[in-house]
Amino acid sequence: MFMGEYHHSIDNKGRLIVPAKFRDDLGETFVITRGLDQCLFGYPLSEWAVIEDKLKGLPLTKKDARAFTRFFFSGATESEIDKQGRINIPSTLLQYAKLEKECVILGVSNRIEIWSKSIWEEYFAQSEESFAEIAENMIGFDI
Repeated sequence: MFMGEYHHSIDNKGRLIVPAKFRDDLGETFVITRGLDQCLFGYPLSEWAVIEDKLKGLPLTKKDARAFTRFFFSGATESEIDKQGRINIPSTLLQYAKLEKECVILGVSNRIEIWSKSIWEEYFAQSEESFAEIAENMIGFDI
C-alpha cells in the first residue's frame, strides 16, 4: 500500500526520483499514465492488470466509456526505475501534468500520484477548505 507525501525535483532530462519507500511496491517496471485532476498515476503491473480488466469491461457503445478509456490508455507507458531510483517521464506526460521542476509524489492506496508542486498546493488548499463536507459525502461508502 502506498501512502505519504514526498517532494522531489525533475532534472532537465525529465527524470524524477521515486521515493525509496515506494520502489519495492512499484517494482522495477510499472505503468505511468495520465491521472485525474492534472496529475499522473503510477501503478504496479499487478494493479494495472486489474484496472485494465475493468476498463476493458466498459461498454464500447457508451461515449463516456470510450473517451475515458482513450484518455487513460493513450497516455500509459511502462516505466523502469534506474539504479539511482529515478524514472524518465515522457514529454507528453510532463506537459499534461505541467511538471517542470518541483514535484510532489503521493502514495494513494494502490497507486502513486505525481503532481506539479504548485498545482498540488492549489488543489490541497481548495480540498482542505471543504474537507468536512467531502468527508460527510463519504458516509454512503462505509468509511
